[in-house]
Amino acid sequence: MDNKFFGNIEKKTGVRMNDVFALVDSLQYADFRDERTVRAVIAQTAALAGKRVPKQVEDELVRTIIKDGKKLNIDAITKMLK
Repeated sequence: MDNKFFGNIEKKTGVRMNDVFALVDSLQYADFRDERTVRAVIAQTAALAGKRVPKQVEDELVRTIIKDGKKLNIDAITKMLK
């Protein structure tokens, strides 16, 4: 993908692509069965998006992610956030 594409995404979202790539890299070997790791990932993602995740939602995300471990279903997480 070219820099213009990423530049457009950065303009529309206000999120630097370097930050997104850093987050993705950190997730590559993350242990999604570890509660501390999962909470850190949620915090990083929320900070990157500029959103606050209520404690109740965070707890529900943690339970779901830990239960599924490596079989993380992004659709289920998206539904929980709505």
